[in-house]
Amino acid sequence: MTTNTLASLATALVSGSIKVVDLTAPLGPETPVLYLPPQFGKNTPSVKVHTISQYNEDGPFWAWNWLELGEHTGTHFDAPCHWITGKDNPNNTTDTIPPQNFVAPVNVIDRSKEAAANPDYLLTIDSIKEWEAEHGVIEPGTWVLLRTDWYKRNGSTEAFLNADENGPHSPGPTAEAIEYLLTKGIIGWGSETIGTDAGSAGGMNPPFPAHNLMHKNNRYGLASLSNLDQLPAKGAVLIAAPLKFVKGTGSPVRALALVA
Repeated sequence: MTTNTLASLATALVSGSIKVVDLTAPLGPETPVLYLPPQFGKNTPSVKVHTISQYNEDGPFWAWNWLELGEHTGTHFDAPCHWITGKDNPNNTTDTIPPQNFVAPVNVIDRSKEAAANPDYLLTIDSIKEWEAEHGVIEPGTWVLLRTDWYKRNGSTEAFLNADENGPHSPGPTAEAIEYLLTKGIIGWGSETIGTDAGSAGGMNPPFPAHNLMHKNNRYGLASLSNLDQLPAKGAVLIAAPLKFVKGTGSPVRALALVA
């Protein structure tokens, strides 16, 4: 039965009846990176690409580069050890997470209209329950992604961070929404913004609840996702595998979705 299922999947991929959707933003020197206020500590650096050789005297038949980038740059995976609340969890680094956890069904909560009207939009428990009433319950072991179409700002650091003298303005979840999702047994939470929290999350209780609570419960995060508008509310499968960095707190990923 399992063999037949895999054979059917392979056939559907070859025929194109199952589509592979790229959920990943381009990664390069222009990729927006998070800027933290000085009181929160150091910032991640911008991406730098250094040439080793390019069909020249340094390597006549090949081209290759070496990179400088933070673990949490571009479309990236947050491991539980990324946050202090998850630092003592078992299997909490990118090299120790069971690989089974990198492939899972996905729920996509579309709040793009709300985010377009209000960049500080916050997803609430009531809003999640409204979505469940329409699309079905959120099941254990699945991802929940917030679609806001924020990825369309990704070409500009200024537009993507959307910060002013009062701080960044971007959509995300309330602490209560994350707590509710954790009672559903989800495997992870993801967003199209630069991080998994809202721009206003530093003033929430607890601060940065998507990070604080998800990683406390040994769950995962995905940030800077793209093209969630190409996914159904339910029925897609998410593939998001971080690089196997030893003791890694996170990693850029090529996030993909399988859509029938």
